[in-house]
Amino acid sequence: MNRRQGWPVTLREGAVVLRPLRLRDAVALRDTRARNEEWLRPWEPTYPEMPLRTTGLSPYIAMLQAIRREARHGLSMPWAITYDGRFVGQLTVGAIVWGSARSAQVGYWVDSGHAGRGITPTAVALAVDHAFFHVGLHRVEANIRPENRASRRVVAKLGFRDEGVRRRQLHIDGAWRDHICYAITAEEVPHGLLRRWRDGAPAGPGGTPGEPPAAPGSDPGSALGSEGPNGGGDPRDPASPQPGSN
Repeated sequence: MNRRQGWPVTLREGAVVLRPLRLRDAVALRDTRARNEEWLRPWEPTYPEMPLRTTGLSPYIAMLQAIRREARHGLSMPWAITYDGRFVGQLTVGAIVWGSARSAQVGYWVDSGHAGRGITPTAVALAVDHAFFHVGLHRVEANIRPENRASRRVVAKLGFRDEGVRRRQLHIDGAWRDHICYAITAEEVPHGLLRRWRDGAPAGPGGTPGEPPAAPGSDPGSALGSEGPNGGGDPRDPASPQPGSN
């Protein structure tokens, strides 16, 4: 299979658009991430080369060059998320493995000012459907900190399965953090995630038939595509009390 099959591509559903990231997005990326520093910090891996707070463009240009290079080699699909034509976040299907696995990880973040509008689940559904039905991938994972209940709610509604906790998987906000692995395969969504999201169909484990979109303010800040004991209730139960930080 051609590793670049289905890339570059622009995907849309109503006002939500996924388009390939470009170098001139560096300014919007810098400004949006700086404005959302507190919103993103608890969920973002520690990237020394791309700090949340910086006035320079160099780290963002370097990051964009690197992920665009990966995309050219069929290892990732990095999109800007726009809403009504405005840059509001980023979504990447990355860590793509070909051969007998054909798997990938999805990571995303959205501007806090645009939370609660259904942007995040729509973007995830668009990206996963494209990965399955046009690129030829078979499995997509989302790895999310147990404390990030809003992001966990999104993948649960879309029908991702909880496959357990990965202990101290990534270094985030000053410490090694646990993540819950959620996953879905192409066979589980023969009609696509976007159709499931549109129709409000039962979303499998963790989902509720006919459940409406999340209330305003409940979209996640970030879920990492390559992302503890944390206190509180069962860390894998989205309805349990929010765990304390570790």
